[in-house]
Amino acid sequence: MDSLFINSLLEDLKNPNESVRELATRKLWRIWFQQKGIYGLEMIDRSQKLLDAGKVAEAEQVLNELISDQPDFAEAWNRRGFLYYTIGEYQKSLLDCQKVIELNSFHFGAFHGMGLCYAALGRYVEAIQSFRRALAIQPYSLVNQKLILECTMRLS
Repeated sequence: MDSLFINSLLEDLKNPNESVRELATRKLWRIWFQQKGIYGLEMIDRSQKLLDAGKVAEAEQVLNELISDQPDFAEAWNRRGFLYYTIGEYQKSLLDCQKVIELNSFHFGAFHGMGLCYAALGRYVEAIQSFRRALAIQPYSLVNQKLILECTMRLS
């Protein structure tokens, strides 16, 4: 990955202009999904189609295979973390999100996912910390701002 280009996109996430931020967000997601070329993209697509069809175990198996083949593919870990979150396996999802962050320290989606898991587990302080880490990267994210407020209200 071209680190200068990535850094430029990360700076664009902090731009007051919404269209600049949206374009940077789309480009970052595209880079993340395409990190391993067609193979990785096709495997993620296949897992998503299986998940959409309610075939959770098969979708998980596709992602397990992808992670086994490409253990440094952060988006494969992120997609499996998303799968685990959707079926209520919050601890497993957290572990995958943490792996994403190890591989890609500016993955705002993984920080957001960690926050959702912590909130679902009633661990609101940790949820707030995760949403704040996502906001440090993507400061105009209204959804993370809203979730911080919701978690803060649950603490009082």
